[in-house]
Amino acid sequence: MKRIIKKIFLAKPEVDKIPVQGSIGNRIENIRSIWHNDHQDDIGIEKILRLLLALSQFIFPGIYLKHFFGKKGVGYQELSVDFFVLIKVFFPFLLLYTHSESNTILYYIQIWLLLETIFYLATLVFASDIFSKPRSYRRSMLLMFLNYLQIVISYGVIYAKGNYLNKPFGHWFDAIYFSLMTSSTVGYGDYYPVNFSGKLLVCSQVIIFFIVVVMFLNFFSNRVESKGYFDSKQK
Repeated sequence: MKRIIKKIFLAKPEVDKIPVQGSIGNRIENIRSIWHNDHQDDIGIEKILRLLLALSQFIFPGIYLKHFFGKKGVGYQELSVDFFVLIKVFFPFLLLYTHSESNTILYYIQIWLLLETIFYLATLVFASDIFSKPRSYRRSMLLMFLNYLQIVISYGVIYAKGNYLNKPFGHWFDAIYFSLMTSSTVGYGDYYPVNFSGKLLVCSQVIIFFIVVVMFLNFFSNRVESKGYFDSKQK
């Protein structure tokens, strides 16, 4: 039974190989590469943005999770990422379902996880060369779709907690419904922002949606240029 489970989740034996260097060490090398322009001759505001995005990974749990499980092997590292992404999707969903969005600690934990995903997607757009080539394009697309779902549901939690709209939600799923309609730029008029904070939230969500669209079009359709997300050397 253990062999069957391992075959399902870890696939081929080579995924058990221990990474040469941990995720934290890789990220430090990436920051040095950006600083010394090893991959791109960026200057000014572009270089500052790329450095900030690379540094932002150290304030979120994802990199430490990958570093810890990476000691067991590449397969375990990627499997831990899969489960972490799923947790980030279901956590805000459970907050809405159990009406726990008013819990301050849980609310800010999901904000923290939401910011991690947003910074990660922005890093893929502006600093893609700090990531190695993935083993599976389909897996990467699936994870990005789950990232998108997390953003939609997390924004639903934000809308449900604050007084940003013309009326309160009648059902916990209404928050997800409004968030999904907002991210897809579809509006039916039953819910809409009535104050500055609400309008700012809606605008930020639409901008993030367009970033996700750029990711799909740029990195998954065109396979990007050399040393990008899909063409950099596998570590």
